Amino acid sequence: MKVMRDGRPVTVDVTADATGLVSHAGLALIAQVSEKLGLTRALSLRLASLKQRRRGHDPGRVIRDLAVTLADGGECVSDLGAVCEQEALFGPVASDSTAFRVIDRVASERLLDELRAGHARARERFWELHGAPESLTIDIDATLITAHSDKEGAAGNYKGGYGFHPLHAYGDQTREALGAILRPGNAGANTAEDHKAVLDLALAQLPAQYIEQIEILVRADRAGATHDLADYCREGRMRFSFG
Repeated sequence: MKVMRDGRPVTVDVTADATGLVSHAGLALIAQVSEKLGLTRALSLRLASLKQRRRGHDPGRVIRDLAVTLADGGECVSDLGAVCEQEALFGPVASDSTAFRVIDRVASERLLDELRAGHARARERFWELHGAPESLTIDIDATLITAHSDKEGAAGNYKGGYGFHPLHAYGDQTREALGAILRPGNAGANTAEDHKAVLDLALAQLPAQYIEQIEILVRADRAGATHDLADYCREGRMRFSFG
């Protein structure tokens, strides 16, 4: 099997004799998709200001490897070690401390919009190759995430727990994560302004040349059933289904 590493093809032999076993081999396909769609390059360009040394790790590659780790079931930055140990598949991977510094600087230097722009560019490339959907249902929903210690931004929630209450937007037909906002645990479940904000993030991810061509349905549970969100959808000529 040939895989790409640093833009160069590398041959990896796959056998079933349990000798020289390589775990997480399927993850290499995710990294390759990122390369083919130009996501890694887009992230590298958008985050170029974070690279302090010529020989340092490329921030775009770091973010890509973190995404691969999440796809593999990783739950924290240190889980990047599972990818780091597979250099034949992924090439040099940053340490978890380096990855943490990249994430910290993305947050402190307010570069989340740059990350979103890189994702949008890759999504546009994918829709060009695969075809845009005729209709798209944007599902908006919140979830409770427990924090077992006093984390920054964590707070008590309405169920008596403690942690975060992020709000997400997903594309149903394309099965894509389109947007999310991190909120404290005590954030309101039916806060219309938050629903409108995450909807705006989702719409910004849709390629401009297609957004007028596809029918958009905004779907939410009872928490999203507010007059403000309904009016917002009407103004944007989007169908909606709440409840």
